[in-house]
Parts: sequence; C-alpha cells; structure tokens
Amino acid sequence: MCNFASMMEMITSVQNPKVKQLLLLQQKSSERKKTGLFVVEGRRELMHCLEAGYELDTVFVCSQLETGVEPMPTLPSGVRLLEVSKAVYEKIAYRGSTEGVVAVVRSRQLRLSDLSLSPHPLIVVVERVEKPGNLGAILRSADASGVDAVVVCDPLTDLYNPNLIRSSVGGFFSVPSVACSSEECIAFLKEKGIRILTAQLQDSHVYYDTDMTVGTAIVMGTESTGLTDLWRQAADAHIRIPMLGKIDSLNVSVSAAILMFEAVRQRSAYAHHS
Repeated sequence: MCNFASMMEMITSVQNPKVKQLLLLQQKSSERKKTGLFVVEGRRELMHCLEAGYELDTVFVCSQLETGVEPMPTLPSGVRLLEVSKAVYEKIAYRGSTEGVVAVVRSRQLRLSDLSLSPHPLIVVVERVEKPGNLGAILRSADASGVDAVVVCDPLTDLYNPNLIRSSVGGFFSVPSVACSSEECIAFLKEKGIRILTAQLQDSHVYYDTDMTVGTAIVMGTESTGLTDLWRQAADAHIRIPMLGKIDSLNVSVSAAILMFEAVRQRSAYAHHS
C-alpha cells in the first residue's frame, strides 16, 4: 500500500503534461475514448471506484487543502501519486469542494452479455438522453431501488462524463451500466423474456396499474421528443405518470425514480403476500 510519503515533487504549473491530459479527459469525450481513461473526483467517489474494482492510473492530491471529514481511501500499491499545488488543484477540481483528490482511472466497457441478472430483473433503459446530470441522477436512484442494470441506448453523452459520475454520487460504480443501440437492447430483452414497459403519454395506462413484479424493463425517452417508434412498437405495455397540473412532463430522472420505486413497492407487496 502506498502513502503520502511516497509522493513525487509538487506540480505547480497547469502546463505540466499530466495536468493538461487530466483537463482534456474532463473536457473531451474523444480523449476519454482514445485513451480508455476517465476522471473521478472526491474521496467518497474514489472509495466507491476502488470498491467496484476499477484500476487507478494516477491520483492527484493537494495536501494544502482542508479536507473535511472524508478519509483518504487506501490506494493499491503501484498507483502513481502526484502532489499538486492549491492553484493547480483549483484548476483541475470540477467542483468547489475541497476534498483535495482527483484520480485518473482506467475505463471498462460492459456489454449486455456481461450483465448478471436476478431471477426477475428490473432494468432501466434510457434512449438518447443527452444531459449527463440526468443520467447520473437515474443511476443514483437505480442504486437506491436495487435495479439490476441501466442501459443507455444510442447515447448522446458517454458514460464516463465527469458530470454523470459526479451526479450519480457513487451509483455509477454500484449499478452496472451498458451503452448500446436500441436494436441490440430490444433483442436482448426479448431473448431474456423481460417485459418492456415504455413511458409515454399516448395510448398508455397509469403506471401503478401495470404489473412490475416479473422481469421488467422500464424504458424512458427524452423529455422533448419521447421515445422513438422502435421502442413503442417493441413494448409489451405503455405506461404513464398522471400529470395533474398544466405541465405535461417531468424531468426524465424524476420520472424514472417514480417508476423504479413503484416496482420496489409492487415487489415488496408481492413478497409479503406470497
């Protein structure tokens, strides 16, 4: 195990090549894809990352900052540990907190065939959702509701976007997530006998009248255009959340959370009565 005594000399310039690459990884999806690396910021997030078995490449630490109550996770031996000045850390830190740690981590690409599903799986599918903050919030709720996996179809943002990881508050590391095409996902769900429920306003039933105790995929589209016809036609049932006000839609992450916890409620009630 390594410790702070093994750190290299202080990096004081944002022109340092390692710092410049870190900034590129934060800003550019193309750089993350090209290098197979992504960025994790914060001590709690780094702990979740290590617990999920991800391999660290480099950890940047600023010991000049007040770090609050979160302890520094124990790092595996062989991890490159670099000290940065407070000025450099303020440039590389994605958020305003002062935990003093940013890590570069090796990514890994899960496929649908890699998923380990429970006997009656609950899967959340999102199609063409653009905002990484929404995807992160969905992963956070997926962790809380015990979802087997989140599948991002035809993604408009990559799964290693720093905003997604940050807003998931660790859910990114605890919930298996896969990026694939809608066609691939539909074929997978049909093959596994998982019921497809599409969230849509048209031709739909209220969500709490739809059975979610069996293997279920809850499928969400974008707030602006909803789901494509491909999903509507593949669905076993169409569901909606009743809207009692003047606005006709909710944020996609809020809608997803409502539907996930309805599945939890139904399954809890079913287990209690069976």
